[in-house]
Amino acid sequence: MIPYIRRAAALCLVLLVALLVNAARVMVLEAESLDDDPANRRIAIERYAEPRGEIVVDGRPVTGSRDSGQQLRWERTYRQGPLYAPLTGFASQTYGTTLIENAEDEVLSGTDPMLAPLPLWNDLTRGHQPGGDVVTTIRASMQEAAFRGLDGKRGAVVAVEPSSGRVLALVSSPSYDPGVLSGTGRAVKDAWKRLNTSPNQPMLNRALRQTYPPGSTFKIVTAAAALDAGVVRDVEAPTDTPDPFVLPGTRQVLPNEAKGCADAPLAYAIQWSCNTVMAGLAVEVGLTGMVDAVERFGFNDTGLRVPSWVAKSNFDREMSPDQLALSSIGQFDTTATPLQMAMVAAAVANNGEIAHPYLVDRTTTSGGTTVDRTGRRSHRQAMTPSTAVQLQRLMVRAVEEGTGTNAAIPGARVGGKTGTAQHGFGNTGTPYAWFIAWAQAEDSAQPAVAVAVVVEDAEASRTDISGGGSAAPIAKAVMEEALRLEAESRG
Repeated sequence: MIPYIRRAAALCLVLLVALLVNAARVMVLEAESLDDDPANRRIAIERYAEPRGEIVVDGRPVTGSRDSGQQLRWERTYRQGPLYAPLTGFASQTYGTTLIENAEDEVLSGTDPMLAPLPLWNDLTRGHQPGGDVVTTIRASMQEAAFRGLDGKRGAVVAVEPSSGRVLALVSSPSYDPGVLSGTGRAVKDAWKRLNTSPNQPMLNRALRQTYPPGSTFKIVTAAAALDAGVVRDVEAPTDTPDPFVLPGTRQVLPNEAKGCADAPLAYAIQWSCNTVMAGLAVEVGLTGMVDAVERFGFNDTGLRVPSWVAKSNFDREMSPDQLALSSIGQFDTTATPLQMAMVAAAVANNGEIAHPYLVDRTTTSGGTTVDRTGRRSHRQAMTPSTAVQLQRLMVRAVEEGTGTNAAIPGARVGGKTGTAQHGFGNTGTPYAWFIAWAQAEDSAQPAVAVAVVVEDAEASRTDISGGGSAAPIAKAVMEEALRLEAESRG
C-alpha cells in the first residue's frame, strides 16, 4: 500500500510543480502580451477606475472627471471644451486619446513611473498612482482673444513667446466639445459620426496639422535668404527687377497687386508686398540656397513635437526656376502650418534664433509636486542676427506705413507681414488671408509675442478677404493681450 501512496504523492508533486511553472510562465513570460490583448477588459476597467489627472491653463483645470456609475467608471469632462480642444484633444473610452491627452497619457492616467514614490514601485505592486496634472504654457486671455477673433470662421491662430518658445495661444476654428466623445454607447458613436462627416471639419487641428499656401507672409523667409546669401546688401537699393516679370523659361507674367514694384528695393517690396521683386531675388539665390535657407526655418521637418506631432511644412527640394519663383512668394507647392509661420515671425523677433516651441510647462503629481519641467532649448538658427535686425525694421515699416496698418498698437513696436494666398484649381478658390507679426512694448528689452493668423472663410467674397483686412485685426487683439499680461507681470 505504501508504494502506491508514494507514487501518488510523487505524481501530485509533479503536478504541483507543473502548475507553479505554468503560473510563473503566465505571470512573467506572457504578462505583457496578456496585458496588451484587446480581449483583456481588466486593463480598461483598471484604467478608468480612478479619475484622470487634470490639464491646467493659467492655474485652473480645463478638464475634469465624472463618475458614470458604469463598469468603465470615470469619464472625461471638459470646461470650455471648444476653446481648448485644439490643445487638450479628447480622452475617449471608445476612440482613445489625441493631442495632450495622448502625448501626456501616462502622467494623466497615473501610469508614469515618475509619479511613484519609489523607483520600480509600480512594477513591484503592479499598480499605479493617482493621475498627475499637466500644466500648459497657454495664457487664457490670449486664447480667448484669438477664439473671439476667428468667431467661428475656418482658420487658426498661434502665438508664441519668441525668447522661450512657449506657446501662448493655440486656436483652431470651428471647434468642438471633446466631452461628447468621452464615454461609450450610441450617443458617443453618433457624435463621432457627426463630427467626422461635418464639412467644416471641427476635429481638424488647423493650427498644428493643416498646411496652407502661406502667400506673401513667406516673403519674409525669401528676404532672409537673399540677405544671408549676399544677393541683397542694401535694402534700400534698387533690385533691378522688371515689372512685368516673366517667369524664367516661360511666357507667364507674374502680376503685382501693388504699384511701383519695378526695380523696387527690398524694403519697398516688403512694405507693399511686391511679388516680382521677391520672385526675382529667389531666382538669384538659386534652388540650393533657397532650400538651405528655408529648412533653417523648419520647413520639411517631419520630427517637430510640441509635444503633439506637427504636420510637415513643405518647400520642394527639386524645382524648375519658374516654380522656384512662385514658391518664393508662398505659392506653387509651398505650404505651412500656422505654427510654422508663427516660428518665422518669432525668428525675426528673436534675432534669428528659433526657440523650440512647446505647450507643456511641467507635469506634477496629483499633490502638486513637480515631476518634470520643460526647459528652454534652441531649435534652429534661421538667419544671422544682422539679417534679423534688418527684417525687424522692414516689418515695422510694413505695419506703420504699408499693408499691415490694421495691426498697429499705440505705445508698442509692432512688425508684421500680410499674405493673401491663392489656391484651388486655376486659383478659383477663396484666397486664404494670412498675417504674421510680433510685438514689443516700448519699455521692454525684447518682443513679448509672435503670432500667425490664417482665415479661410469660404463665405467671404474674394474682394473682401485679405491678410491686412481679415487676419491683422485678430493678430492685433492677441498681441495687445500679450503686452497687457507682460505689463502686469512687471508690476
